[in-house]
Amino acid sequence: MSKCVICGKPKDEKYKPFCSKRCADVDLNRWFSGKYVISTDEEAPDDERDREDRER
Repeated sequence: MSKCVICGKPKDEKYKPFCSKRCADVDLNRWFSGKYVISTDEEAPDDERDREDRER
């Protein structure tokens, strides 16, 4: 049986790849808080205020 990617307990098909709603929420919070990132070669768009400051 596969294990939960957060805590290692057996996963529940209802919440896969997690064992519970709690572990699914822990994972979601990690995305929201910036602990998980997806690397890219693209540059982030400039903030509008930064652009205006450079034009002055």
